[in-house]
Amino acid sequence: MHMDGVESAGGQLGAVLSAPRSAAAALGPGGPWLATSLDQAKQVLTDPEAFDFPGNVNRTGDLSGSRGDTRSGHTLFAPVGPEHVARGVETFRREWLAALAEHDRSHPGEPYDAMRLLRRPVARSTTTAVLPSADDATRDRVGDHVLAWIDALAPVIAAHRPPWRWGRVRRAEADTRVALEDALADALAAEPDVDLSPQQAATMLAAGIQVPIAAGAFLIAWLAQQTQAVEPTSAAWETLRLTPPTWLTARVTTREVDLGGVTVPQGRVVFVSPLLLGRLSDLVPGDPDGLDRFDAGRWQDGARRPGAWLPFGAGPHACPGRNLGMGILVALAGWGARHELVLSEDVRIDQSRGISPEPCRFTATPRSELIS
Repeated sequence: MHMDGVESAGGQLGAVLSAPRSAAAALGPGGPWLATSLDQAKQVLTDPEAFDFPGNVNRTGDLSGSRGDTRSGHTLFAPVGPEHVARGVETFRREWLAALAEHDRSHPGEPYDAMRLLRRPVARSTTTAVLPSADDATRDRVGDHVLAWIDALAPVIAAHRPPWRWGRVRRAEADTRVALEDALADALAAEPDVDLSPQQAATMLAAGIQVPIAAGAFLIAWLAQQTQAVEPTSAAWETLRLTPPTWLTARVTTREVDLGGVTVPQGRVVFVSPLLLGRLSDLVPGDPDGLDRFDAGRWQDGARRPGAWLPFGAGPHACPGRNLGMGILVALAGWGARHELVLSEDVRIDQSRGISPEPCRFTATPRSELIS
């Protein structure tokens, strides 16, 4: 069994990967434009005066709940601190083993589903890090509400047009969001050191849970195609290079700008793609003709800095949970290195909200050399 290559996925992925890479590329007659070099990407992500956010996560255009410091109202989140990262990673390790055990009890002999199995471990890990004073019951309740909101957001994000305001899809999203914000209001009342509104915490948690779930599933899919165990940290970086779940980030120009020698008018969308940047030979070591292949060993010699392709963004809106996300992936890769992973069926690339491997079903047995 194998995973479809991103290069053959078609759709928007194909359009971005096939774009000319000498200058900022227009993907259509009136845009959107694509930053095709690291310098262009940094310009887009680190200059909020010229490049603003295009909207909010639930596509309502209503930013009234945000108390951010930027023009659009998007919040600047402080990075998750080292102590909270450590607690979150330890929670993930514990909950991942519990999820495996529960699956084995309830579905003995059946393959694991990575996208399903990772949900609660990642949700509880992230909630532990963001709400450090919460007891287990509060953490679990908030985490489950975040997962419900993520599920309700899926058809909103995947729709070609914003769903009707009073339709079933929009009502379901609103109901789950309100329930989450109510749960967060109670939890935040006991967090004197967390300066977030329920709306801000909901957004931070949703991103900090959905993205690692997809990244973790991609990691498992890649590990299942390796003939030997790989070094966990290098495997995590290589996964984020080849299949970053947040593979496309959008900004809107607030004025006419020069981007790599190309003039982009005011009010136009500009994309930055870590997935594209991760295939540039000046950022990634190894054979230039093999940059579409998984090779965790390419990061062993220290010749290039992993992460130069900006999988966590850059500038004031860089991912605040980047260290937690990496910690989760490294912990998962460490578990994978101790097991023989085998895909149970071919894996496709789902482009409906970011990218994710659907399905990603696998079996896992301890490596024989580790059994005494």
